[in-house]
Amino acid sequence: MPSTPNPLRPTRLEVNLTHLAGNLHLIHQKVAPARVMPVVKANAYGHGLVEVARHMLANGADCLGVAILEEGILLREGGLTGPILVLGGFLPEQIPLYLTNDLQITASSLDKLLQIDEAARGMGRTARVHLKIDTGMGRLGVQYFDAEAFLETSLRCQHCLIEGIFSHFASSDEANLDYAHLQLERFNQVLSFYEKRGLQPPLRHMANSGAIIQLPESYFDMVRPGIMLYGVYPSDEVQRTVAVRPALTWKSQVVHSKILPPGHPVGYGSTWHSDHPVRLVTIPVGYADGYFRRMSGNARVILRGTPYPVVGRIAMDQVMVNMENDPADVGEEVTLLGEGDGESITCEDMAAWAGTNVYEILTNISARVPRVYTT
Repeated sequence: MPSTPNPLRPTRLEVNLTHLAGNLHLIHQKVAPARVMPVVKANAYGHGLVEVARHMLANGADCLGVAILEEGILLREGGLTGPILVLGGFLPEQIPLYLTNDLQITASSLDKLLQIDEAARGMGRTARVHLKIDTGMGRLGVQYFDAEAFLETSLRCQHCLIEGIFSHFASSDEANLDYAHLQLERFNQVLSFYEKRGLQPPLRHMANSGAIIQLPESYFDMVRPGIMLYGVYPSDEVQRTVAVRPALTWKSQVVHSKILPPGHPVGYGSTWHSDHPVRLVTIPVGYADGYFRRMSGNARVILRGTPYPVVGRIAMDQVMVNMENDPADVGEEVTLLGEGDGESITCEDMAAWAGTNVYEILTNISARVPRVYTT
């Protein structure tokens, strides 16, 4: 449902729920008959955890993926009842919270699997578990060449329901897919454990956004779209074969407008000045909002359908924009990211200005920026 922006904060994010639902539908079409697990970690890539997750389930998501236990608990506290897999690692003392909140847990080692089984036995419950295989990411999971004992043990666990088995690509968003194919080969090698024993494997999943676009042989039973769900491609190297649309527009308003005389310094460190009179406007957004300080000297904003440069150092709460001789009134709308009066600033633009990737741009937009949901 649409929400009302904080009247005390002109800086806001507008999240288009129709675009999100459309992106999910396109992914379903692309990977059918595989299931789709939208990944809503990191505050749904900056778009708002509970609201986006609820919208995903209402529009056909089969389950949800998060990174940490706390995200799963927030979804349960928000009233969501669908399946939720916590993809990240855990400490043994956290296991009871997984069980009491009906969260699926990732077993990333033999010891962790046994700890889950023992905790579930002690609580008189059955843990819902996905087995994590490391096929080359080097992060979490049992290494593919040591997986047989892990899988054998999983068959003997009396208090674990093994609902899935998965791995994660390290470079599926690159033009060169040699390593991705190697990882896929290793995962299939691990999965042969079940075929050799005449067993039906649990739910198999490996494909992230890059693999959904480039590696249809990796779809298995389910895929895990992350950034492409939000209308942003994972890298410049993947082909734009799924017509996803960005769901987020970051806006603010002019709060101050004045003419500066020639030579008047602007911002911390006095790093910028003009040699002629200019109109300068102040926008109430800064690096505490996720508008990175390292974009100083590169960033642009859109006002009245025209891109204008951010000048001086980006501060914690404010930025200054050089309008030259153009007019600008207090209260006028400014677009920081997204479409604005026929012009646009993309996540890729901001990532280039900041020297980072699109993931960091989205996930660093601060919680103090109100989210406004539109359809």
